[in-house]
Amino acid sequence: MSLLSRPSVIGVLAVGLVLAVPSLPLANHSWNGYHWARSANPFTLELGDNVSLAWDGHLATASSDWSQSSVLDTFVASGKAKSIKTCRPPVGRIEVCNSSYGNNGWLGVAQIWVSGGEHITQGAVKLNDTYFNTPTYNSYAWRQLVACQEIGHTFGLDHQDETFNNGNLGTCMDYTSDPSTNQHPNQHDYNQLEAIYAHLDSGTTSPSARAGSGVDLDSPSEWGRLMKSSRGGRLQLFERDFGNGQRIVTFVFWA
Repeated sequence: MSLLSRPSVIGVLAVGLVLAVPSLPLANHSWNGYHWARSANPFTLELGDNVSLAWDGHLATASSDWSQSSVLDTFVASGKAKSIKTCRPPVGRIEVCNSSYGNNGWLGVAQIWVSGGEHITQGAVKLNDTYFNTPTYNSYAWRQLVACQEIGHTFGLDHQDETFNNGNLGTCMDYTSDPSTNQHPNQHDYNQLEAIYAHLDSGTTSPSARAGSGVDLDSPSEWGRLMKSSRGGRLQLFERDFGNGQRIVTFVFWA
């Protein structure tokens, strides 16, 4: 196990609460209020397919699952990442990549680029085959859980629960040591998306917004400041702040 998966510093993220409209049940796992700018609902996001055959079905299932939201549609499109290693997304898209990224301690990484303090401009998901090719994680359930969860982060969702050893909530946004019933979103996730996207913006993502274009995001040393760590350190959140409301935020799912 990499020493990175046993951090000694615990940060605290002040998560912004999003108030649901009265007709919605309480939803409270917004990721700091981050959201895609759009002028109408439902809006559509492309999920760039840079994954191998072993992951194609998981990507398609996650796309179908998240598209059941009343405010969000996704579709799987041809991948546009120039490098699988960096999985750098163009503005306005989410790129999903898999590779043997090495014994670096993480199963999956979700990264979002943020402009104006809250608007997501692009997102990336990386799935580490170095661990998914081992007996512990080489199962349909583990692959679907991590794919679904990391893609969910790129929409602005945080976790519903971050304790591994309690009962499952029946959602991929729940951390668990048993992925058997946590492979798909649940109604609470859809309620939270409705709460996040209840208001409309005056426009859509600006193509001129791109923070940290020269940063090597494959290196943990480039992820910036540790903002949050779960008990036991299996979840960590990093933020690289470039000033003027421009930042890159990285969610890490450690093995």
